[in-house]
Amino acid sequence: MRFKTKQFIRWDDLDAFGHVNNAKYLVFVQEARIDMFWKSRVQAGLKPVFDDMVVARAEVDYKIAITQTNQDFDIEIWVSKIGGAAFDLEYKIFSSAGEHAHVKTVQVAVDLVTKKSRRLTEQEREILNGYLEN
Repeated sequence: MRFKTKQFIRWDDLDAFGHVNNAKYLVFVQEARIDMFWKSRVQAGLKPVFDDMVVARAEVDYKIAITQTNQDFDIEIWVSKIGGAAFDLEYKIFSSAGEHAHVKTVQVAVDLVTKKSRRLTEQEREILNGYLEN
């Protein structure tokens, strides 16, 4: 199963070339991740998860430039790998024009007291397994 959400292109997302600046794609997937693990869960009456994770790696494959403001686009998120303390997420950013980008991030769960990585809990693994695609 993939988590699906919408994002919106704002005027300040565009750069001097008239397309969405490359760094904004990471902002888009960050907002989608927040929707997946926090906002949608709160709306469903569930406790948010992964408020103690950090992004350890991010890579973006840009495919079709986004050049218009005031438009919605879609993001699908899925889990591609679950490790001991880390997990990989993949994202497809697309609109009716096609796929704009494919993004991969590696998240690491962190103990907020020690500031070191920690093992994923069984509950977290269960949530992640619901979105796992190989």
